[in-house]
Amino acid sequence: MRYPYYFFVFFCFILSAPSLAEASRLQQVERFVAAFNAHDAEKMAQYVTENVQWLSVNGDKITVETSGKENLVKVMSGYFTSCPSCQSQLEDFTVLGSRVSVVEEASWRRNGELRSQKSLAVYEFSNNLIHRVYYFPAE
Repeated sequence: MRYPYYFFVFFCFILSAPSLAEASRLQQVERFVAAFNAHDAEKMAQYVTENVQWLSVNGDKITVETSGKENLVKVMSGYFTSCPSCQSQLEDFTVLGSRVSVVEEASWRRNGELRSQKSLAVYEFSNNLIHRVYYFPAE
């Protein structure tokens, strides 16, 4: 008579476990950020679509920071030159369908002093590649 109970527990476990696609998306974000931390714009480009967009969201305004894989590489290469100490760490994440939201803590050195700030980022996927990145203001 205990079989229905075990089946129910197993069924609930299966429903609560992240799907393989969701786990893959989170891994893509982690790899993308690892490439960022290595200051390797070409490697970052491996994880994005050809028409990727990097967007800043501030209140009711959305600004396109960069659009297209080639432009992303160019912009990030310049960014790494201007900020050789810049790093990012993922703290919290939620995977919901084609989107992964994360709290990112950016850190850098200014005049020898370590600084940091946290912000929310949402990575939107298309065909298992990052298609859009939405960055919200730092808190």
